Amino acid sequence: MMWYRPESFRLGGANQAHLKVDGLSAGYGAFLVLRDLKLEVKPGLTVVLGPNGAGKTTLLKALNGLIPRQGTVLFDGEALPEKTNEIVEAGVALVPEGRQLFPQMTVAENLELGGWLVPKAERARRLEQAFSDFPKLRERATQLAGTMSGGEQQMVAVARAMMCAPRLLMLDEPSLGLAPRMVDELLGIARRIADAGTTVLMVEQNVKKALAVADRGYVLERGTLVASGPARLLARSTVIREAYLGADKDPATGTTNAADAVNRRKAVAAT
Repeated sequence: MMWYRPESFRLGGANQAHLKVDGLSAGYGAFLVLRDLKLEVKPGLTVVLGPNGAGKTTLLKALNGLIPRQGTVLFDGEALPEKTNEIVEAGVALVPEGRQLFPQMTVAENLELGGWLVPKAERARRLEQAFSDFPKLRERATQLAGTMSGGEQQMVAVARAMMCAPRLLMLDEPSLGLAPRMVDELLGIARRIADAGTTVLMVEQNVKKALAVADRGYVLERGTLVASGPARLLARSTVIREAYLGADKDPATGTTNAADAVNRRKAVAAT
């Protein structure tokens, strides 16, 4: 069952956005999770990979103004606001981990909340466009969001974010807990949104499938970046294969990570 139409998405910003992050540090209270991060989100689809606890969600929360941040964040050459409502007004939308819909509200009501900052007539136009982009949601418009499956709810969450007509769409673990077929569909949607002109920043644990749809990628571990590059090259890199695709695991623990893989290869090169 296809939840979206195969044509280009209509909602989204008119101009492709460019986000540049330099020296970003963020965390919770006195505990820093991210330390001096430097990355660039160019037009297209950028994916940030990493295991649980790497700081991926913290990164998106910091960029969305949900937690304090230090460092420089430029959005099309200008400082990104620090308050969430101003960030949304600037053209940035976040689909949070776990979707965070209002379960006792209908699909249509959840979508309307995504366009709440715009006039009523424009909100109605965007709602109609969202139903055009996601035809299955029109069929479910009066259904309570809490009665839908996880994959269906994720579609609502993406459509709600697109109601902001964002120029930068941030997706936090969109494939988490979903069936493989729905994972493929959601990642395909992310790719089509990027192709239609909305810059996409996505954090994911599904390394192989995420790199297959991305233009470029970063690997985040323990709050620091350990690898980056074009997605097609990153997917073939020894670091990714060792850390995430099952090659050359540590015989003592049966696991590895990208940082360990980088250090191991440096040690071999030095001998």
